[in-house]
Amino acid sequence: MKLSYSPASPYVRKVMACAIARGIDGRIEKVPTNPHVSPEELLKLNPLSKVPTLLGEDGVAYFDSPVICEYLDTVGDAPTLLPDAGPARLKALRQQAIGDGIMDAAVACRGESQRPKEEARDAVMARHKAAVSRALDLLEREVDALSGPLTLGSLGVACALGYLDFRFAADAWREGHPKLATWYESVAKHKALADTAPVG
Repeated sequence: MKLSYSPASPYVRKVMACAIARGIDGRIEKVPTNPHVSPEELLKLNPLSKVPTLLGEDGVAYFDSPVICEYLDTVGDAPTLLPDAGPARLKALRQQAIGDGIMDAAVACRGESQRPKEEARDAVMARHKAAVSRALDLLEREVDALSGPLTLGSLGVACALGYLDFRFAADAWREGHPKLATWYESVAKHKALADTAPVG
């Protein structure tokens, strides 16, 4: 398998954490890719020119981290990270959605912060930061649901929180979210997360 990636991407981190958790990371060749310049090699696999993009063992190109992670959940014989149909699966998918939503807002906010300062930019950043704040409040209320074996949902939430630490450390998300902070400190020690700490 080949993974087009950027080291600072929280979505890439989620994919690699998933692979490590399932013990198949050694089967993935990582290809450094700058999607912002739309390299031809990436466009052949993903017309959206986004990372992560995974060329699977089946010869199919998979993109969007939830799809890639679901594909990786079928590779190898380790226990799956996405439970079978039913309440447990819906819980994991819901957690993944909130984690991805935090990443979406934080990545967009990071992009805006690189633009010249102006009123419109500040308004967009405030909207994204408010979304992150509301999501953190939800996770604080529902932190007990994150406990137990790792799932695609809890991995996604952990990667989102790690991205906040990486890009927005001054925002101190732990303040007001003590239970979530305690959960994160515990889960961040897992090899899948410790080995994928963001860089760049």
